[in-house]
Amino acid sequence: MRPSLTLKILREVFETAAKITSRLRKSRILRDLSCETELNPKRIIMPIFIKEGGRREQSRWPGMDWIPVGELVSFLSPLVDLGIRSFLVFGIPGFKDHEGSSAYDQNGVVQRAVKEIRGSFQSIAIFTDVCLCQYADHGHCGIVEQGSISRKKTLESLSRIAVSHAQAGADVVSPSAMADGQVSYIRQALDDSGFDKVAIMSYSAKYSSLLYAPFRDVASSAPSFGDRAAYQMDVRNRREAIAEALIDVHEGADIVMVKPALTNLDVISDLRERLLSPIAAYQVSGECAMIRAYAESTGVSETALAIETLRSIGRAGAGIIITYFAPQVISFLRSECL
Repeated sequence: MRPSLTLKILREVFETAAKITSRLRKSRILRDLSCETELNPKRIIMPIFIKEGGRREQSRWPGMDWIPVGELVSFLSPLVDLGIRSFLVFGIPGFKDHEGSSAYDQNGVVQRAVKEIRGSFQSIAIFTDVCLCQYADHGHCGIVEQGSISRKKTLESLSRIAVSHAQAGADVVSPSAMADGQVSYIRQALDDSGFDKVAIMSYSAKYSSLLYAPFRDVASSAPSFGDRAAYQMDVRNRREAIAEALIDVHEGADIVMVKPALTNLDVISDLRERLLSPIAAYQVSGECAMIRAYAESTGVSETALAIETLRSIGRAGAGIIITYFAPQVISFLRSECL
């Protein structure tokens, strides 16, 4: 085919496509019918923070309150009625030690919370965070020996935590320590303990980020020395995320997660092209704080802006999204369907 004819055909194709796109934009109904990506309320997970004793406390970070086990059912009931189907549970223990031993205590805060949730709500999925940073007095994600993380002891501890969560009734355990081999160890421990049906959502691409500050404030989990750059991913790396995710899937991860979400849309897209596994993205506390600050300073709708960002995360390829905006986003999406 002659080059001039090829260019003519391409020009006609582009012009026709532009006309079609323009026609489908003219009304909200047509835009909704022809959109490529839409948020699914059933695929949104809400993080919650459960603390030992006391009363419910409001943190200075909206959507990140401290909920005691005794008030958990009353706190969750309206959220479940709203349509939130999945929760990611983080524990705030009453005491910490160097080994983070309360993380795998059968009567620990997460273990009691999961039992309470499971006994009161049958139609929701319970995800639990599996890490040591909130439970250890040093704030690191593993067992520290002579100033560095002991891989072997950390893996053993993470496995004990995961099994204790499964025994309490968790549907999915979520190792977030970025310890090499954590998925393999946990999968083996779960299987050996008779919990082969409990799934693993691995924090596969968890970047060392400044966007975790509000979470660390709420969870009191900031490291007391150094930082976590030695085991969390370098923000300059992209291919490494693919390698980490592939390793996790090979080791038995059912879902791979990217965290933070908005600063790693390219990574989410890369993984979507390469993996058949479900991909989750965590819109972390700092991302939500920035959205709130922008909405407050400009007067734009916080909910609308949250939805815009969540849709971009979904467009990149995330099928599951974890966000503190879950209640207001799901409420908005439900009202759209009425």
